[in-house]
Amino acid sequence: MKNPIVSVQWLKEHLEDADLIILDASQKANQNKDESPFEDLQIKGARIFDIKNDFSDTANSLPNTVPTADTFAKAAQKLGINKDSKIVVYDSVGIYTSPRAWWLFTLMGHENVWVLDGGLPAYAKENLPLEKPEKRTYQSGDFESKLKPEMVKTTEQILANIESKEAVLIDARSSDRFLGETKEPRAGLRSGHIPGSINIPYSDLLSDGKFLSKEELTKILPQQNSALYFSCGSGVTACIDLIAYELIGDTNPKAVYDGSWTEWGQNQSLPIE
Repeated sequence: MKNPIVSVQWLKEHLEDADLIILDASQKANQNKDESPFEDLQIKGARIFDIKNDFSDTANSLPNTVPTADTFAKAAQKLGINKDSKIVVYDSVGIYTSPRAWWLFTLMGHENVWVLDGGLPAYAKENLPLEKPEKRTYQSGDFESKLKPEMVKTTEQILANIESKEAVLIDARSSDRFLGETKEPRAGLRSGHIPGSINIPYSDLLSDGKFLSKEELTKILPQQNSALYFSCGSGVTACIDLIAYELIGDTNPKAVYDGSWTEWGQNQSLPIE
């Protein structure tokens, strides 16, 4: 299993690699209200990976859901991404949306993809070249999607898992949301959590926009002997917890509940705790 993250130092040493593509997966607004001092800057030469509009199923009423393999491939080709491209994704907060972009590529069968640990803030700290984002067109790439459907779970599968307990469901939301002590940021959602799930807030796994060390993560993450399913508000920060388990060398099968709490919380017929 390869390491899912790379350091700014690694990126600095590989900036001239012909097959390297840097993707900016930042979102202007996020549910956590995290703001970046780099809203109007990007790594020089980065390409915009627009999760909301290009790499989601925009016909779905739920936010950020997985697009079809064909839609994903066409959007990746449009960014000039090839089958043999080495991809580094980052975001302007540090670690927030970039793990979702990493997971989407992994889901589509692309192995050579990494998250930039610390993201744009860590990169800018090293006084490396930045630029203002511009709309650019690229020579079409030959990227192909090889979807791994087992990496995505539906509401029906999550519901069945409450009884079967085949997998451990991990909720990456903050503990006050998990415990139903606060209202959900999205209107119309119940408060609480999916029965039987455990809470590992994604923010506990990060420090200063970077993942904690393997040793620190190992102390926080409960070791499991079963498949791991990850959930959050809308399937984005769940991918942070998933990567954290990868970083400690966990080899259990991993999947994301794509609808996450946005889907579960609005369906009155589903059980909550």
